[in-house]
Amino acid sequence: MRHETQPHILCEDVVRIFKGEGIEVQALQGLNLTVMPGEMTAVVGASGSGKSTLLTILSGLDRPSAGKAQVAGIDLLGLSRKERSRYQRETVGFIWQQTPRNLLPYLTAAENVALPMAITGRKDADARVAELLELSGVAHCRDRRPQEMSGGEQQRVALAVALSNEPKVILADEPTGELDEHTSAEVLEAMRRVNEELGTTTLIVTHDPTVSEHVKRTVQIRDGRCSTETLRRTGLNNDGDEHLIAEEFAVIDRVGRLQLPQEFMESLDMKDRVRLGLEPDHVRVTPASANSPSEETR
Repeated sequence: MRHETQPHILCEDVVRIFKGEGIEVQALQGLNLTVMPGEMTAVVGASGSGKSTLLTILSGLDRPSAGKAQVAGIDLLGLSRKERSRYQRETVGFIWQQTPRNLLPYLTAAENVALPMAITGRKDADARVAELLELSGVAHCRDRRPQEMSGGEQQRVALAVALSNEPKVILADEPTGELDEHTSAEVLEAMRRVNEELGTTTLIVTHDPTVSEHVKRTVQIRDGRCSTETLRRTGLNNDGDEHLIAEEFAVIDRVGRLQLPQEFMESLDMKDRVRLGLEPDHVRVTPASANSPSEETR
């Protein structure tokens, strides 16, 4: 089996401007994001950071004002209405925060999962339904309607629905936003299991920082740009026991811009401008009020 080497999600300098009644709001300000095939990534940000705007663009519900946005090699800017409908039906799967957007209330779990396959004319629907409900941990809900399930069960059935037509990418909008902590963990573990077994690229957009514990990569959005990334991996301590290692990185864009963490700037009282210095192996950033090393030696 040949592994894909091109990104499944590629955003380059994406800008989205909303205008109305003399007001202009720049929701995305040159955002850059790359997600490789098979990755499970969380995009985290506060309300108004731009994360929801990013998701509506990737889902094909909106278009960027400028920049480049591709999913599974498909250019989202040039899609016709027919191509956009096919993209949303076959290339991406969706999980929304509100369960009424995920499941039809008068259909059982099995019927909800089978519906997208009926639209595309898939022949092995029955076997596929059973497989996805089992993989999502809700085989016991097969003959239940949404009102007969818990919130966590509904979201796991929604995961099975999203996977029904074997999409390249799953887009999840606050999938645990209406759930308690324990139930949220069950849903996220189901998503992680699906990601590992099927290799489906998964992007979770959320304001909940605890989601980060269930993914290997977290991208923080601030003011319409990616500001930091946290990568997680398993390592061994001196006793040979496994433990989780998390490293946080600042994101630098193609023209050299980066965002310093807010707590760093507050701690050092950095405002308006900073001093930069090029060292042999790093760039030095200090408050503008601080003396440079050369000044200190005079």
